[in-house]
Amino acid sequence: VQLQAFGGGLVQAGGYLRLSCAASGRTFSSYDMGWFRQAPGKEREFVAAIGWSGTSTIYADSVKRRFTISRDNAKNTVYLQMNSLKPEDTAVYYCAAVFASTRRTEPDEYDYWGQGTEVTVSS
Repeated sequence: VQLQAFGGGLVQAGGYLRLSCAASGRTFSSYDMGWFRQAPGKEREFVAAIGWSGTSTIYADSVKRRFTISRDNAKNTVYLQMNSLKPEDTAVYYCAAVFASTRRTEPDEYDYWGQGTEVTVSS
């Protein structure tokens, strides 16, 4: 699976962005998908994940009720809608794919990674 994330940018606090991750290669709909982020000087952290069918989602506590992960298997794309953005959301955001994992919050579970898209939230 090849992944390409895009949609990042500069936004003011309280604003919104929608990230997309386009997949190609093997069967996208078979994979659970996740979003992670990495801020300067910090480790990569889990943001959100969605099961292969789109019915199961999990979120980091820091983004609950602000971010929404979704997927469109017909378009081989996973999305991350980010609302009420805060300066602490500033990071490079990565999408990742894993086949049938029970530990979708763990970055080392994921087999495939996109190149990352940068999100900067100004105060």
